[in-house]
Amino acid sequence: MRRMDALWLMIAGVLCAAVAISSLSACGGGGSDNPAAPVVSTPEPSFPSSLTLTQVATGLDNPVAVVNAGDGSNRLFVVEKEGMIKIVRDGVVSATPFLDITSLVNSAGSEQGLLGLAFSPDFATDRSFYVNYTNNSGNTVVARYTAGSNPELADPASRREILTIVQPFANHNGGQLAFGPDGFLYIGTGDGGGEGDPQGNGQDTATLLGKILRIDVSGPAPYAIPAGNHSGEIWALGLRNPWRFSFDRSTGDFYLADVGQAQVEEIDFQPAAAGAGANYGWNLMEGSRCFDNPGCSSTGLTLPIAEYQHDGGNCSVTGGHVYRGANQDLQGIYLYGDFCSGRIWGLRKNGASWANQLLTDTAFSISTFGQDEAGEVYLADYTAGNLYRIDVP
Repeated sequence: MRRMDALWLMIAGVLCAAVAISSLSACGGGGSDNPAAPVVSTPEPSFPSSLTLTQVATGLDNPVAVVNAGDGSNRLFVVEKEGMIKIVRDGVVSATPFLDITSLVNSAGSEQGLLGLAFSPDFATDRSFYVNYTNNSGNTVVARYTAGSNPELADPASRREILTIVQPFANHNGGQLAFGPDGFLYIGTGDGGGEGDPQGNGQDTATLLGKILRIDVSGPAPYAIPAGNHSGEIWALGLRNPWRFSFDRSTGDFYLADVGQAQVEEIDFQPAAAGAGANYGWNLMEGSRCFDNPGCSSTGLTLPIAEYQHDGGNCSVTGGHVYRGANQDLQGIYLYGDFCSGRIWGLRKNGASWANQLLTDTAFSISTFGQDEAGEVYLADYTAGNLYRIDVP
């Protein structure tokens, strides 16, 4: 089995100077019997030549998600894998966790733990938020909590389980949660683990594994299924282990990073006006190449807008956000990175194609990106437990 995804492993090395999107051969490989990768033009000169990473907090324990509450408090909430959520305000990490559910969380596996957090769009009034974690049986749980009378503390007794998904293996749990522009809760699930998706979950609409789910949590418990989904709770399918997706807060467009098997990491995209039903290809394809059957067809599949190889120390993509903060040099650029190599790229629409550029090379184990209420983007170093804001020199 591939090294439990390598999401939590640290490797060093050197990568192609920029991610190859127009041709897999640019990073070494890509057979002629595979469907062609998307064509991209030369990166626009408006990409910044480099980034500055400003440390804003330290002392975190294996951070895996960074979220804001959208309540005007300007707080950042950092999810720690073992089962705590810490508040960061003005560079200070709360001494008392906002939520501590370590007793409910199985974090023993490298990809298990408290993995996701999303605040209700009406959190300022309804005080509700949602978490995604692996329970002590190793299964995925999505649960609802509310903040207590003290806004710095959640109420552990308010827990209401929304959804449980049985996991056949310890790895590929996904874990991302986010509310979309439509007000529905989106949930990222991995294919259940095992090398090559042995159960075929990515393409099987009878299971919730290997999917992006979309549910309506605004009404009676536990949830309703919105009209327009692909099938039941399923909004999109064909995923191996989606590690961080986000919606562009300006356009509503959907960006998703899917961790590859052994060769290709990918970024997927769905415009806001496209509706639901995208099939991103796994396990028929890994990125834009056939995975197991050289004669596979890409008909009906949505191919990635960017991808890169497992060479030069790369191993596991970490999805980010489209920058919508105050710095005009970064405006509209989707920022993402690799957990093992620590590299950060920028991706943006360039007419009918996509432009992609390597922006900086770090020594960080980039486990997640986050966004504050003002649209500034942050990243977390999983190994060191530090939080950084992305700036331009």
